[in-house]
Order: sequence, then C-alpha cells, then structure tokens
Amino acid sequence: MRNLSSKFAKKKILIYGFAKSGLATLKFLKKIKSEIYCWDDNSFVRKSIKKKYLLNFKKKLTNDFIDFIVVSPGINIRHCYLKNFLAKNKTKIITDLDIFYNFNKNNQIISVTGTNGKSTTCKLLEAVFKKAGHKTHLVGNIGEPILSLKKLNKKAVIIVEVSSYQLEYTQHFRSNHAVILNISPDHMERHKTMTNYINAKIKILKFQSSKDHSYLNLNNKFTKKIIGNYKKKQFFSKLYKVDKHKVKKIFKKIKNKYLLSQNNLENISFVLRIASNYRIRLNVVLQALNKFKGLPHRQERLSLNDEIICINDSKATNFESSSQSLKSYQNIFWIVGGLPKKGDKFF
Repeated sequence: MRNLSSKFAKKKILIYGFAKSGLATLKFLKKIKSEIYCWDDNSFVRKSIKKKYLLNFKKKLTNDFIDFIVVSPGINIRHCYLKNFLAKNKTKIITDLDIFYNFNKNNQIISVTGTNGKSTTCKLLEAVFKKAGHKTHLVGNIGEPILSLKKLNKKAVIIVEVSSYQLEYTQHFRSNHAVILNISPDHMERHKTMTNYINAKIKILKFQSSKDHSYLNLNNKFTKKIIGNYKKKQFFSKLYKVDKHKVKKIFKKIKNKYLLSQNNLENISFVLRIASNYRIRLNVVLQALNKFKGLPHRQERLSLNDEIICINDSKATNFESSSQSLKSYQNIFWIVGGLPKKGDKFF
C-alpha cells in the first residue's frame, strides 16, 4: 500500500470531476504543493477551472504522466471522456476519502452507508455525540466534502456518510466504526448488478483491522449474507449484529413524533449500539433523540389541521424507502412521481 501522505507533495495529481468534492480536493492539495490538473466532462463546469489547473490535452496522456487520479463520486469510470486513460491507470485511482484518512489517522471515524437511512442516521449520531460532549463533525455524501474540514482536534469524532459511488473507487479509507444500515436494489443504472452494488458497499469494511468495529443489519437479507463472510474471515473487524426488534422497549421511550416511523426504528437501533460502544449513557441518547428536528424532505411532518397530516418524504427515491414510509401510516393518500428504477415492484 502506498504511503499517500508522504507521496502527495510535489506529485502530479489529476482531479476528475469538479463539483463540490473536486473543488475541496483542489484547495487541500494546493496546501501541500502538489502539481494539480483538473478535468470535468461538462464544458460549462470546465469554465470554472482556472487555466493553470485545467488539463491540457496537447500534452500526451501517457501512463506515467499522472501519479494519482482523484475521482469524484459522480464519475462513472466506464462511461466518461477519459475512460481509456482510467482503464490503463486503475491502480492510481483514489478518492477524497483516501486522502482524508491518510492525513487524519488519529481521529475517530464513524462511517455510515446503506441504501436507505444514511443521512438521518448520521444526523442522529451527530446529535447524540454533541449532546455527550464530543467535538463532532458530519461530512461526506450528506453535503459537506470531507476535505473541507480544517484544523481538526485530535479528539474530534468524524461522522462520514458514504455512498456506493464514493466507496466504489476507494483504496485505503478505514473507519474505526463502519455501518451498513441495509441493502436493497438501487443505482442499477451505475452498478448494473446487485453483486457490483454490494461489492461497492462492503468496501467500507475491507480496510478495517481487528481493532475496529463493524455494524450490520440482522433484519436485512443482503446484509445477513455479508455477516456470513466474517465466518470465512474475509473481514477482520469486531462485528455487531444489529437487530431492531431488540430495542423496541427503548423505542417506546422516544416521544419525538418525527422518529416514530418503522424505518427510524432501524436507524435508532444502530445509533444505540454505537453510542453504547462509546459509553454514552442511555438518558443522554434519549435527550438527543427527543430534541431531534429531523431533515428536510425526509419524513417531514407538515400538519395542515387536527385531522390531516402531510408527510413530505420526497427524498425517498427508491421502492424500499417508499415502502417503509407507507407502512408507518394509515388512511393514506399517496402523491408520487418520477421514473421507476430497475427492480421496483409496486404492484
């Protein structure tokens, strides 16, 4: 494995994809005096890249031209402008997650992935850890690029929401605590098969050691299969099998209406298990949960009057997420739109 933290300085690094994470990566690499090149397939986005950083195709893209390629999550390396170059240089592809880890190995990192519930679970964890007095940062797929963090306290807890798109290309990223909430068919237009999708998700576990912790859903058929891989010694972290049915007594103590849906029972079961491993008292956890205000467009309650409650769940963009939401209510008038995804079965 390359020692990235020592090799980045004065090396030629291509940033492929210049949205939020790409821009944050540029700012970070400038500080360590890397030789930076940037590219985005979108001509409009390329106009925002300063000329001195823009990849010049008059220079031949030979295999030894670039030392590292930082690929943004939105780039599909099999269907992009530089696909041939990337195919020949796969071993050089890394992500912003890899860069962050190699410069912040002493921080506690909690990473969360899954098909549904990632953002809510991450926000719940953030609320609980802050209530318990931990210096806490929430970054990643939820909106704040991980490399935008500055001057981290060594005792800070970093909560990272990671998607399959981010994990697919990661080569080194290691979490002290890694969570796979659930898996159901999604993003098939990118991954093509469930096997590819699952393989991307389980990379969150791949680089963990025996000192680390992993959390898998005992109530999900796909994550139950991953649990079987621990018996084959494919992963080395300490495994916690999370069962939402075992926390129902605690769940009844939650008075926050936002959290009373069945899908939040699953999210909270993971929060409770992680909080316990950090020795955060249950009463502190409950205080944080009961004050939690929720996230926009995720089970957002809009009371119209005493008889009608409107639930804005427009962030539920796949069948499984919508299905779990609908199971939490009765007498439903469902307003739905958009295009079906491969694997959706509504009827």
